[in-house]
Amino acid sequence: MTVKAYGTRAADQPFEPMDIQRRAPGPHDVQIDIAYCGVCHSDLHTARSEWGGTLYPCIPGHEIVGQVSAVGAEVRDFKVGDTVGVGCMVDSCQHCSACAEGLEQFCENGFVGTYNGATKDAPGHTLGGYSQRVVVSDKFVLKIRHPREQLAAVAPLLCAGITTYSPLRHWKVGPGKKVGIVGIGGLGHMGVKLAHAMGAHTVAFTTSEGKRQDALDLGADEVVVSRNAEEMKRHAGTFDFILNTVAASHDLDAYTRLLRRDGTLVLVGVPEHPHPSPNVGNLIFKRAAIAGSIIGGIAETQEMLDFCADHGIVADIEMIKAQDIDAAYDRMVKGDVKYRFVIDNATIAG
Repeated sequence: MTVKAYGTRAADQPFEPMDIQRRAPGPHDVQIDIAYCGVCHSDLHTARSEWGGTLYPCIPGHEIVGQVSAVGAEVRDFKVGDTVGVGCMVDSCQHCSACAEGLEQFCENGFVGTYNGATKDAPGHTLGGYSQRVVVSDKFVLKIRHPREQLAAVAPLLCAGITTYSPLRHWKVGPGKKVGIVGIGGLGHMGVKLAHAMGAHTVAFTTSEGKRQDALDLGADEVVVSRNAEEMKRHAGTFDFILNTVAASHDLDAYTRLLRRDGTLVLVGVPEHPHPSPNVGNLIFKRAAIAGSIIGGIAETQEMLDFCADHGIVADIEMIKAQDIDAAYDRMVKGDVKYRFVIDNATIAG
């Protein structure tokens, strides 16, 4: 079937309306009419080929919320009219040890991304959520229980939400833990909300004094301006866990010094240039660790959505029209968004 979308034909070309093809639903497929799609920084990196390997035409978008409009004959868990979501993955091998454990994000044969992933469908690579409709295997569709008026703000949970939720859960963040969230942006603002809801003492780190009140409003118990050496020093050796969402290269020692014995600094941002090599003394003498994390499996993503529905958690968003994607990207580069753009997909039709 032909559906309308917004995409780009080259790294240096603006977004434009396109007609794309979606497959007819197979026995295990769910067809979704997309209502909203969040705008992730990964979309920008891919569309502008900043990571290399982008296949064109490129239709980004992996924070998808919409309604089921058709299901395959073998689909049992979804029906027409259901409110559902699709995140960063639309397939995986389903037979490796990671997939068997529900950790599709670590698929040993490589998960299929919601866009720019290999597929048998035309044009040979997946096309994402900046479109009117998508057809996805039922194994990669998620149930959404938030009320209708919150659905636009739910969209970023499908990437920003799970990217922060997964490490918080894996490292058992909760009451009695002192937790730091570095960076108050699309990811960081979700990290603050989630860590606070999990019952941890939550400390937000920002380079900007102007974000202090914003971080408190998001649920932080304390805010540290990381450029203030005295503020940083006061917290030395006291953190159980620090989630670092900053994607720019920077000095990790500033944060490993803050870890207590057996503390962990987890990185979820991928910098354009490597971080300076950290001082291993900060790790060795405290049995501390630097670790990494990426999104979450489908079961954990569903758990995150349910947790957020139960706790009334959504992203802070700014709604845009599809025609404004290029301008939104330019603002993202400048950090001019609080804290996530979301496309109203009804505007894709023109």
